[in-house]
Amino acid sequence: MSRIPLYLTTSRILLVLPTAAFLYVQSPWGRWAAAFCFIVASITDYYDGYYARKLNAVSNLGKFLDPVADKILVSSVLIILLQKAEIDPWMVILFVARDTIVGGVRAAAAADGVVLSAQTTGKWKAALQMIAIPMLIVNDLHPNLPLNKFGYGLLWLSVLLSLKSGFDYCASYHQAKKGLFS
Repeated sequence: MSRIPLYLTTSRILLVLPTAAFLYVQSPWGRWAAAFCFIVASITDYYDGYYARKLNAVSNLGKFLDPVADKILVSSVLIILLQKAEIDPWMVILFVARDTIVGGVRAAAAADGVVLSAQTTGKWKAALQMIAIPMLIVNDLHPNLPLNKFGYGLLWLSVLLSLKSGFDYCASYHQAKKGLFS
């Protein structure tokens, strides 16, 4: 039972493969299957944390793998959507830059013995990505519902929240470091 959160996190990483493969199927069912896989993977993000807390199974490996699994899932799909010219390069550049900076800040904080808690804006960013990306995947498969336009707007909003949460991480670390060395 205590390994359920880790299994859910690992399943999120494994679901990247069918999600990516279905994105290359040139038919509506491929897009729907890709969106379904992505949604299932996204749902595991909630439940791995829920069960980790409920089963008292929070682990250092889980704390490490959870954000890594999210980044692998989201980045993989965004790269494919970029390759298919369905999103702007700037979206991917800004997400990758923010994630790289936050990873560096977290590593520096850990070296200083500082624990940086997850930012609320980062959680909202992730939630918006998990909603926007399936909309972009299914694109305009329904003629009366321009999901890609709505998803595109939500993804840009998640870019803004991503930058805000990245700034918040840096500010939190700076503040904690001032407290450590004063």
